[in-house]
Amino acid sequence: MAFLWTLAELLIILVLIGVLGLISAILFESYRRRDNHVHVEAPAIFEDPSSLKQVPCPHISDPAEKYLSLIIPAYNEEHRLPGALEETMIYLQQRAAKDKSFSYEVLIVDDGSSDGTKRVAFDFVRKYTVDNVRVILLGRNHGKGEAIRKGMLHSRGELLLMLDADGATKVNDLEKLETKIHAVAKKENFPGDSSFSSNFRISDIPVAAFGSRAHLEEKALATRKWYRNFLMKGFHLVVLLTAGPGIRDTQCGFKMFTRAAARKLFANIRLKRWCFDVEIVFLCKWFGIPMIEISVNWSEIPGSKLNPLSIPTMLWEMTLMSAGYRTGMWKLHPLTK
Repeated sequence: MAFLWTLAELLIILVLIGVLGLISAILFESYRRRDNHVHVEAPAIFEDPSSLKQVPCPHISDPAEKYLSLIIPAYNEEHRLPGALEETMIYLQQRAAKDKSFSYEVLIVDDGSSDGTKRVAFDFVRKYTVDNVRVILLGRNHGKGEAIRKGMLHSRGELLLMLDADGATKVNDLEKLETKIHAVAKKENFPGDSSFSSNFRISDIPVAAFGSRAHLEEKALATRKWYRNFLMKGFHLVVLLTAGPGIRDTQCGFKMFTRAAARKLFANIRLKRWCFDVEIVFLCKWFGIPMIEISVNWSEIPGSKLNPLSIPTMLWEMTLMSAGYRTGMWKLHPLTK
């Protein structure tokens, strides 16, 4: 019996050491990332591939010059990018032809691709001019979160849309998000008042709209393997515990922000890879930015870079995020408080 008690005490001590070690590792890594919102130091440079002249680079703190900016992160997307980008440009040109007040830009952020993504991107700049299509080169792979952040911080739009390079969501679904953002902005700032139009600028009102595939979840559960459903359900539970309720599908790559919302959010996000979506939801709640979730059309495109093995990394990053913000180690950018 004495031996069993000694063994039990030893196990308890080992468990306590393990727990303390894990807590120490979380706090240490959270502290190490306290300035991670600075991210890539290299300045964004836009180059006109026709004249090889550099184009002045805007910043999210500048006034908007376009109505809509589309930010597309691209990592080894040589084959999927052309079709999705051509479809996007056709939509934008047709809309601009119908509405002369509609202006746009597309920012392709090459996240250190090793294939022909850069060449494909600059082909579109040559075809549609550097005023309408711009390319940011990150040099090496940093992660989807960093690519989108860099594009957001150097865009010119009143509304900023992030969308994936694979074209899984049809670009014209942006009108659903756009309509809801306008409705929420007007309701939030002009309740019961119909005389807002003269001074109303959507870029000045912080609102975020999240495209969602939650309406497709029942069908997905029926077709996926049981272990993938188990992992995803577990991931959703952790997201709920970390960021709280409100958004059912945090990982859909189709999100729109007003310029004011983007300025607050993307000056602060620290997670560079897949979990930056969860951090966006967390920060929206932190800043009190209204969030809307809107169902969008979505189709499975071969070549996804996310797999079940990514989930442990995502859980680790969410733990760091929760610890960083809740302990006060991750400070908010002074211009966005």
